[in-house]
Amino acid sequence: MEPTTLTTERLRLRPFVPEDVEAVFAACQDPDIQRWTTVPSPYTRQDAEYFLGRLVPDGWRDGAEFTFAVEPLDGGPLLAATGLHDRGPGVREVGFWAAKEHRGRGYVTEAVGALARWAFTEASCHRLVWRAEVGNTGSRTVAERAGFHVEGVERAGLTTRGTVRDCWVAALLPSDLDLPSPLPYLPGRG
Repeated sequence: MEPTTLTTERLRLRPFVPEDVEAVFAACQDPDIQRWTTVPSPYTRQDAEYFLGRLVPDGWRDGAEFTFAVEPLDGGPLLAATGLHDRGPGVREVGFWAAKEHRGRGYVTEAVGALARWAFTEASCHRLVWRAEVGNTGSRTVAERAGFHVEGVERAGLTTRGTVRDCWVAALLPSDLDLPSPLPYLPGRG
């Protein structure tokens, strides 16, 4: 799939470019981003260069990951990052982080909502999954506000820095956003 740009009332979600290296490096110095996400810790400038120069373009090229920089619609600083990771046919997992100074303003919730609509209408997705380590209440709040339904706890569901951890799991379906699904859905009974 070709890299694309999405817009919302306040935001532009665009593919990352090499010129974002300083902003990504600075944001990922935040101990909370290093604690709750899978970015390397400590996070070096070389990590930012590798992310922007290799991981992001390779993900778009092979369809494994669609990663977006989130910025104000009228231009401005990098607010956040969000992306979709391939988890099998028609299933993508959403991930995100927000720069510390831009948290609490609903930017990530808005970005995840736009990304979900795009996934369901343009990327042949029939299920979006969100997972976060149990205790990451900020991430859970974003997921729930974006419409995800918490399904439970997956024991030993995440591996972070050589340790397996329990994680919350939630999902969003096209029908949750009043969108058609690319495949028929027959819910279980009972």
